[in-house]
Amino acid sequence: MEESAPDTSEKRYYSIGEVAQMLQVNPSLIRFWEQEFDSLKPRKNRKGNRLFTPQDLEQLKLIYYLVKERGFTLKGAREKLRHNKDDTAQNARVVERLHQIKQALAELRDAL
Repeated sequence: MEESAPDTSEKRYYSIGEVAQMLQVNPSLIRFWEQEFDSLKPRKNRKGNRLFTPQDLEQLKLIYYLVKERGFTLKGAREKLRHNKDDTAQNARVVERLHQIKQALAELRDAL
């Protein structure tokens, strides 16, 4: 029996390009959100490149969910995250899981 390779699916840091690709947005939008949301503070290396942690990525997913999917203004999204972050995160996880289920069902339908 072979030993499996260590799980590297979750990196310690993601580049802005990787994050932009995951969220399917432009890197400039992520830089803009960084200015607008105090809770979003990616590290920077010596060259000034932004390095996003998995926690930063989760924060960006919440911002994306509120602004792009729910239609919140930036001010509204800031308030929602400030006062009701846990419920918002739970709702975002549920919506993401429903999207995954919908995609799986569509693939299953297409396979039939």
